Amino acid sequence: MIWFGDEISMEAYRQVLRLTHSLEGVRGILNLHPAFASVLVDFDPRLRLHGEVEALIRERMEACTEEQSGATRTVEIPVCYGGEHGPDLGDVARHCGLEPERVVELHAAAEYLVYFVGFSTCFPYLGGLPPELATPRLSAPRKHVPVGSVAIGGSQAGIYPLASPGGWRLIGRTPLRLFDPQGSPPPLLRMGDHVRFVRIPEAQF
Repeated sequence: MIWFGDEISMEAYRQVLRLTHSLEGVRGILNLHPAFASVLVDFDPRLRLHGEVEALIRERMEACTEEQSGATRTVEIPVCYGGEHGPDLGDVARHCGLEPERVVELHAAAEYLVYFVGFSTCFPYLGGLPPELATPRLSAPRKHVPVGSVAIGGSQAGIYPLASPGGWRLIGRTPLRLFDPQGSPPPLLRMGDHVRFVRIPEAQF
């Protein structure tokens, strides 16, 4: 496990992104698990000893540059807010002291950054939520969150790519598929992508 501090910050994000990209495809590295300020490296000890992996990581960290972070994309996500698609929109509005329409306006006006993908298959953790919309998670997680649900969890935003249990506040849903096992690559969103939410009416869902 490599740590870049214990707080969410752009500097920690950049270091996580650069190190993750620099280790992708390296022989003996089985999997990489980036988070807000850390990277967990799984390796095959039959191919590389722990000391060799540690030395490789230090070497890659010293060699990492901004240019190695990869190209960024902006992905637009259509969202139908409120109603059956966003059952927690009213609760978020009350917690924030805003009208539901204002919550939607603020949420859709922001630009988000995919810090990393995790929790469940292809779940994007998005930074950039307007601070006025920060809302605690549910005290008791739902047993079923519909696929495509757009949610708020504390100061972060996210999208459920698969139906699953979850405790984030649901304010809308997208008809867009974030995970297609037949796609290439299967996940729609990747670490480092930028996301913008575009409001759509119920009729377009």
